[in-house]
Amino acid sequence: MPSSSVSWVRVLGMAALLGFAAATHAAGDAARGARLGYTCLGCHGIDNYKNVYPTYSVPRLAGQHPEYLVAALKAYKSKERSHATMHAQAVSLSEQDMADVAAYLAGPAAVAAGAQAQGTAPAKVTAVCVACHGKDGVGLTPDYPTLSGQHADYIARALHDYKQGNRKNAIMPAFAGQLSDADIAAVAAYYAAQQPALQTVHRRITVLAAQ
Repeated sequence: MPSSSVSWVRVLGMAALLGFAAATHAAGDAARGARLGYTCLGCHGIDNYKNVYPTYSVPRLAGQHPEYLVAALKAYKSKERSHATMHAQAVSLSEQDMADVAAYLAGPAAVAAGAQAQGTAPAKVTAVCVACHGKDGVGLTPDYPTLSGQHADYIARALHDYKQGNRKNAIMPAFAGQLSDADIAAVAAYYAAQQPALQTVHRRITVLAAQ
């Protein structure tokens, strides 16, 4: 179980609040998002593309919860997440712009909860992670990210950023603070191996034809 400073009651209560918040997001227009977010494909539309300095895989977004992508864009815009390129991309976007871009990048909901877990979950997954991400890696509310099939090095980087304070969040720093470097590597490898997996966003010709 998590430490007493981060109880299951607190986590589930926060999940309920975030679930309500997700329901209030503006509906996204994927066709408009394709026009606004075409520059996103310069990184997120290339298989195994790497961020540099530090080097880690750019995250897969296809199949992700669009509500979570909106939350992430807001965090980059406000600098709650530290990433200069993402801040520059997000800073000019309105909430509707973010909803539209997120709907485009996420695409159809390709990853659903309830899949049989692949492999044996590390102890820290069972003790720390399942309250929000489940054993199959699918975020239990729309504002929680799906991790199933995400790049392991990206998951690890995000956990280190939460642990070191480079990402601000009401819940994650307390959880990440419980993880050693070995724990982070094991958690990242486990969730990266889950199926069905998130995918790299590829240009959707049928959507772009509507421009």
